[in-house]
Amino acid sequence: MSIIRTPEPAQATGAWAEQYAGDLEALGYVPSHTRVMATNPQAHQAFEDLTGSVAQSIGLRLYELVTLAAAGAIGSQACRLAHGRRSRSLFDDAQLERIALDYHTAGLSDLEVAAMELAERVGGDSSAITERDTQRLRELGLDDRQIVDVVLAAAARNYYSRALHALAVEPDVPPDLPDSLREALLRGMHQPGR
Repeated sequence: MSIIRTPEPAQATGAWAEQYAGDLEALGYVPSHTRVMATNPQAHQAFEDLTGSVAQSIGLRLYELVTLAAAGAIGSQACRLAHGRRSRSLFDDAQLERIALDYHTAGLSDLEVAAMELAERVGGDSSAITERDTQRLRELGLDDRQIVDVVLAAAARNYYSRALHALAVEPDVPPDLPDSLREALLRGMHQPGR
């Protein structure tokens, strides 16, 4: 349980109510991460603006794949589960399970695999990433803006996930997430510190 005190949705007013409204409409509940991040609505909105601009450049499918890889690389259960749920609009559950367990054998394009590999590296020793690593994305068809945005998507996920870890935010299991998909999303993560 997080140390941050947050209002229940029925008691939320002002900026809290505004932050909660989108999740209530889309999900029917307010996840723990929204409750905590609503403590600073300006920072939360800045993060949403950043990820929205990145997804617009690289497309929602590649954005979600990069996000899943980045979250998995640092052991973020909250982000793996939330973005696993979001990715159900882009992939069927069987392929999403394969992606969660081993994206290398999940029928993805070479570009998608390369972007996910880079996203995992961003969460580790990002200073060891070289021009050769990003050149692979160019060879597979991304332009400079898109390469920057793949890296920003991974780095933004690291920022958000690490903030949730540091604030002891309990991960929510979306109620409409099938058990087999939930298990695959969590089993396919790297263990922090590995």
